[in-house]
Amino acid sequence: MHLRPITPEDADALVALHERLSQQTRYFRFFGPYPHLSQRDIERFTVVDHDRRVAIVATLGADLIGVARYETTAPGTAEVAFVIEDAHQGRGLGPLLLEHLAAAARERGISRFEADVLPSNRRMLRVFIDAGYSAQRAFDADAVHVTFAIEPTAASQAVSQAREHRAEAQSIRRLLQPGSVAVVGASEERLGVGRAVLENLLRYGFNGEVSAVHPKATSVGSAPAFASILDVPGAIDLAVVALPADAVVDVVDQCAAKGVRGLVIVSSGFAETGEDEGVERQAAVVRLARANGMRVIGPNCLGVLNTDPSVRLNATLAPTVPEAGRIGMFSQSGSLGSMILAEAARRGLGLSTFVSAGNRADVSGNDLLQFWEEDPATDVVLLYLESFGNPRKFARLARRLSMRKPVVLVRSGRAAALLPTGHRVDQVRLSAQAEDALLAQAGIVRVPTLSAAMDVGALLAHQPPPRGNRVAVVGNSFAVGLLAMDACVAHGLSVVGGRPTDLGAHADAGAYDAALAAAVADDDVDAVVVVFVPPLVGDDPDVRAVVARHGDGQQGKPVVSTFLAQTGMAPQLGGVPSYDSPETAVAALAGAVAYSTWRRRPVGALPELAEIDVDAAREIAAAAIGAGAPTPTDEQTAALLDAVGIRVWPGVRARSMRAALLAARRIGWPVAVKAADESLRRRVDLGGVRLGIGNERELRAAYTAVAELTAGEVVVQRMAPPGVAVSVEAVEDPLFGAVVSVGVGGIATELLGDRAYRAVPLTDVDAAEMVRSLRAAPLLLGWRGADAVDVAALEDLLLRVSTLLDEVPDVAQVQLESVLVGASGVSVLEAWVQVAAAGARPDTGPRRLR
Repeated sequence: MHLRPITPEDADALVALHERLSQQTRYFRFFGPYPHLSQRDIERFTVVDHDRRVAIVATLGADLIGVARYETTAPGTAEVAFVIEDAHQGRGLGPLLLEHLAAAARERGISRFEADVLPSNRRMLRVFIDAGYSAQRAFDADAVHVTFAIEPTAASQAVSQAREHRAEAQSIRRLLQPGSVAVVGASEERLGVGRAVLENLLRYGFNGEVSAVHPKATSVGSAPAFASILDVPGAIDLAVVALPADAVVDVVDQCAAKGVRGLVIVSSGFAETGEDEGVERQAAVVRLARANGMRVIGPNCLGVLNTDPSVRLNATLAPTVPEAGRIGMFSQSGSLGSMILAEAARRGLGLSTFVSAGNRADVSGNDLLQFWEEDPATDVVLLYLESFGNPRKFARLARRLSMRKPVVLVRSGRAAALLPTGHRVDQVRLSAQAEDALLAQAGIVRVPTLSAAMDVGALLAHQPPPRGNRVAVVGNSFAVGLLAMDACVAHGLSVVGGRPTDLGAHADAGAYDAALAAAVADDDVDAVVVVFVPPLVGDDPDVRAVVARHGDGQQGKPVVSTFLAQTGMAPQLGGVPSYDSPETAVAALAGAVAYSTWRRRPVGALPELAEIDVDAAREIAAAAIGAGAPTPTDEQTAALLDAVGIRVWPGVRARSMRAALLAARRIGWPVAVKAADESLRRRVDLGGVRLGIGNERELRAAYTAVAELTAGEVVVQRMAPPGVAVSVEAVEDPLFGAVVSVGVGGIATELLGDRAYRAVPLTDVDAAEMVRSLRAAPLLLGWRGADAVDVAALEDLLLRVSTLLDEVPDVAQVQLESVLVGASGVSVLEAWVQVAAAGARPDTGPRRLR
């Protein structure tokens, strides 16, 4: 089903819809029988100005199945009406139409909808409530008059996101759990991509109908073949296309006519070529698929895998696939897909499902997150990504999924800031440090390599999450135990007892049994690292059995091992993963500890802040934009920040010695003299700032020195109470959205990149974590006997900056430099703001197809 604005060409379809409506539906819509639409009705309904009068239609194939419209009745208010074909009532179409209609209305300055509904039309009354709006109802003898504000609410956004989740999860479920598969392009010879996919489907034992499409053959391998996909008897749920690129569009057109539900296009020759012809060919495939209700994986992908015994789908080019397991994996790269599956199989790492997205023309990692959230066969998610299509949505979905299942991410290509050819998405402007912080805020376990992702995934899939960072190291090699201990320290883990437990080179199964039993039962131990290095002989099955028994998860503590330097899940070790070195084992454990710590952290709340006037802030920002001033004046900046409770210390610009003296007398001694050039103010080492000036003689000397650097213009400002200097910044990233950062002032911290980042809106927990996560945080909390400063006031400042960016979309950037955090309160000495007309935020409002 598709939504779009109505056009005059919809006249015949509108009449046909009206004719299909039941008498009751017509009565509810028009308050009377109304058997036919007049020509005047048709023209009035289909010819709108898309401003004061707007109508959106829902189409299913060639049929028009619903209409929602509004007509402005007063400034800021419009009357809304719906009609939906009887067969599609009660399926959520009304709230969806309302969501899009409200978005269109808000863009045109309308803030309130009203409607008259017959009392017996309970389904229509439920539409407004089910959409998440708070509606007021007034009753009279004939109708119920409903009014409600259409500004998005937490409830309406939750409704929208729940609908999005159901739709996207179900669309992926249809791709991964098909009842029938057709392979288009499977040759009679055993060579070729299509034949490889067909053979893998048959060899893996797909529990459904498999057919091949071949222009001449009647069978390919053991599968029946047909000249066209239109000739295949029965329904086709999934079509795998392996043809030359120039033939794919025609096949997709045939799939649409056949009613195929999903496509996996392994063919290359599309946008990944970087050529206009390939880009347009890919766009044509997506247009056809979306117009006919099909999802597309690829092009230029490896395929899809579902190990569920009731499905057994291997529609990939990979001859070797892992056993069934509890890990769902997504690879953006098709070329890496075979290697990933082979490595997972070598490690004994079981997968539930695997998707290689290739060019990601339609289905993306976000779609798979929606599916895996509800998939009972998946406990852990591993992602390999080269680019973000919608990072804001990714972070939202990953945060929600991480509350139930861990998400492990490998992100490549960032060092060179390159995007794969054909992935036309906006570049993330944030630094790598900021990106990592935002991913961590969403609960994502970020790892540097695919191997590390499998290391962490094996632990999370087979062991319980650690309850803390206290680790017991048990083994028969003191040297290897020391390596494990050093690795723990490097990853911020604490070794219980301050040393590894060395059982001696000749320790047998009994010694391991006693030591592991004590470690697992110890309340001061959260996880156990087991080392087994046989001194003379090779394997020891008795020790393996002991490790497996104590690592069965019954005590709620994870156990990892370095057993004979093996990597993966050995059957004799049960659910205890083994790693090739103690460093690798501890690194995997550290990833699990980070995830478990995030799960246990308080969610936090959006605090109610005093002295917030969002309307005033919006007016100031809009006025600056209207005046063509992307950088507001000092007065406008001060007023804008004051509207959210941030007071900027006034400063007076002076272009002469006399002006500087007058400013100092008016402000009051002592004062500071600063270079007007911001870059010089930040370079204290160059002498661009002179502090503690207490009289005219000192002012003359300071002005002369600073003016030489700044062509005569300086800023005179009253001295603020002493404190620790910090800087606070916020920016609206086009993909991640609004981001706030904080760092302690000084060239050293700037060079070290010691800043903390969080996505807006900040909770009280976010603000507290930001401050304490800085390496220079001891300067704020009391260092070497110094008194702690007012950290609560700094956290309050961060929350107010977050509110400004969140509530005033026209604010594009904020910089608060020379913020002094004193013993009581903060002093904001310098502020710079940039405004710009707000664009569409990529994860707000109704969903729109790219």
